[in-house]
Amino acid sequence: MHSNAMPSGASGQAGSYGRAEASRRAEASRRAEAEMNGQADGIPEATVARLPIYLRALYGLAERGISTVASEELAAAAGVNSAKLRKDLSHLGSYGIRGVGYDVDYLVYQVSRTLGLTQDWPVVIVGAGNLGRALANYGGFVSRGFTIAAMLDSDTAIVGSRIARLTVRHVDELEAVVARHHVAIGVIATPAGSAQAVCDRFVSVGVTSILNFAPLVLSVPEGVDVRKVDLSIELQILAFHAQRRSASARPADAPGGSAGNAETPGGRSTARVIPELAVKG
Repeated sequence: MHSNAMPSGASGQAGSYGRAEASRRAEASRRAEAEMNGQADGIPEATVARLPIYLRALYGLAERGISTVASEELAAAAGVNSAKLRKDLSHLGSYGIRGVGYDVDYLVYQVSRTLGLTQDWPVVIVGAGNLGRALANYGGFVSRGFTIAAMLDSDTAIVGSRIARLTVRHVDELEAVVARHHVAIGVIATPAGSAQAVCDRFVSVGVTSILNFAPLVLSVPEGVDVRKVDLSIELQILAFHAQRRSASARPADAPGGSAGNAETPGGRSTARVIPELAVKG
């Protein structure tokens, strides 16, 4: 007589497999539900930083009437390698179709949803100087899901003036404006001396996402995200690369071509400039 009973070892293995499979399916279901709700987590910060670049490239493709794009083409438009792009997009659950590529419109939606751009985000700009005015007049915010709810400034000569269809209000109204418009993002375009105080006031009323254009590193509590934009740093980085290209293109026997007699942008060698600085100092 043959028995249908499994050996105890096999039964244990089957039980472990069954539990692992059930766990795997539950996790897959959870991830699928999270993706449907636009709440997928676990996306690396480096990937998040590149998503806006992909979105900009995708908008450019859409404006040219391109409906599908290969990973190599999209990567080239975004300035990254295709393997990195495919890995980044896989975190969104988008893998493209072999031989076809990615659907541009759907990928725009996926990236926008992941970045939280499928809803409007009210933004308040503090600082109505030249930079603040330029930001307020930039038309790209509205099309990308951001609404400039208000502009604030402390200069009474500016308060009450109109900028980009907004009436500049006094910075004393910051708390009331944030509450009235349910502001999610604060933009600081003030001089460095007042930036930290403005930041503290944003944080005190619950604004936890801040874009800082002031030349100052802000101190914020845990849970507050600050993105700093420093144009002078970007220019210095570009100057570094321009200098490197210039040095590599200069013949070794050309005047100033040796490493020991590097030239400053003004054309004088550092060997002459350093003593001059020492005398002046």
